Amino acid sequence: MALVATLASGCTELGDQILGRTPTPSAGTDLMPEGLEELATFYEQRLDWVACGAGECAELTVPLNYAEPDGETIEISLLKVPASGPRNRIGSIVVNPGGPGGSGVDYAAAADFIVGPDVRRRYDVVGFDPRGVGRSAPIDCVPDAELDDFLGTDPTPDDAAEEQQFADVTAGFAKACAANAGPLLAHVSTVDAAKDMDILRAALGEEKLTYLGKSYGTYLGTVYAEQFTDRVGRFVLDGAVPPDLTSQEVGIGQAEGFDRATKAWAQDCIDSGSCPLGDTVDEVVTGMGDLMRRFDAEPVPVRGDSRVTSMSEGWAALGVAVAMYDQGMWSMLTDALGDVVERDDATALMALANRYADRTSSGSYTGNIMEAIFAVNCLDRAESDNLDDFRAAQAEADRRAPLWGRFISWSSLTCGFWEPDVVGGGARTIAAAGSAPIVVIGTTRDPATPYEWSERLADQLESGVLVSFDGDGHTAYMRSNSCVDKAIDAFYLSGTVPEDGLRC
Repeated sequence: MALVATLASGCTELGDQILGRTPTPSAGTDLMPEGLEELATFYEQRLDWVACGAGECAELTVPLNYAEPDGETIEISLLKVPASGPRNRIGSIVVNPGGPGGSGVDYAAAADFIVGPDVRRRYDVVGFDPRGVGRSAPIDCVPDAELDDFLGTDPTPDDAAEEQQFADVTAGFAKACAANAGPLLAHVSTVDAAKDMDILRAALGEEKLTYLGKSYGTYLGTVYAEQFTDRVGRFVLDGAVPPDLTSQEVGIGQAEGFDRATKAWAQDCIDSGSCPLGDTVDEVVTGMGDLMRRFDAEPVPVRGDSRVTSMSEGWAALGVAVAMYDQGMWSMLTDALGDVVERDDATALMALANRYADRTSSGSYTGNIMEAIFAVNCLDRAESDNLDDFRAAQAEADRRAPLWGRFISWSSLTCGFWEPDVVGGGARTIAAAGSAPIVVIGTTRDPATPYEWSERLADQLESGVLVSFDGDGHTAYMRSNSCVDKAIDAFYLSGTVPEDGLRC
């Protein structure tokens, strides 16, 4: 699902740079939803905040398995960046950057850039690494070298033999996860993460949750609203993932979104005056397809990487895709493709692919997003292991998204071989009837979460309010538009709900 670039955190180990402790007042039973008395120990826990480089760090204790609250527990890593104007503090805003697998700790460390300055003054910004992610009992399926091979696998099988080879690779990855990730693998669904988020709300001393979720974080927020409707506070879901999407619908929708974004980049490439792939949008898009087929036929040399010495089509797709998330990277992509076309050098494109995968040129991964994304998605949505289903999906994707359809249509096959089976509720409509207003933001040329998805989620939520941004890139708030920023800031600061249908 949708990935977002997260900024490096200033909070490392809890023992680093200890400057003091700020305890959170004990959460009272009035902060615990009715009917959850068996979880009282968790809802009433006290957080001991330890000062660290970016703010204050703590750990939240939650059950490994909510069906067995007296059993094993895990620790959820937290980072709080206190309100910069504490005398006028409103409360805490919990943030999630997406993924699934993005680090909320790293995201909160960039508090000055992810919420407006007035919101920053009046709210503590709190991020958490969801269970199985980052610092919170991270899922680890395979060694880094094997993950390199998995990500470099040909994503566009051209015949029955390549299809079977792709199936064997994805099945092997799923089997490795089942063997190596331990019992947590069955308990990293979005439903589980939403339950953790409500315990966090209580531990922060908040009667209602104020929340900013982007990309997959919108799905997490929607599932939270389904389970804890009366605890929904000021909710903003930016770059929506509707919960009723099947995995095939996700794939086709994203393929269409990336095709749309690629055309927007192509025009920018032409406007730069030095586009290496053509002089018209159609020529550039065709040239991109031809270039990807070149990577498929013969990998292009990469310099300076400890393990990846030549770029395969799998790595190339990641390098191009990451630039579609943010128009600020479009010139980097244009230059990187110029290096490939003119000098047969994929080094710069590999640097972009590394950015997508949270990987360094030394071959180490700074996060586990490329493993956690499967661990969560495969529990949330059922998938087939019948290759005929994927051939049909590719035919439909090719029709609707000629460039990106073939890259995305096979990407969920791993989940067809996943163990355990779906436990996260599956694809379903969520209305969250009776909740406070929930603001949904959609960007018209968003590659990873197409605008139509935001319309769809806002319609499904009984209290959904749609804000539309006519623009490029992934998500909108605090990225490039003052109209969006002002509307969302006012919602957080005073509870003023944006006009439903506001267009920016």
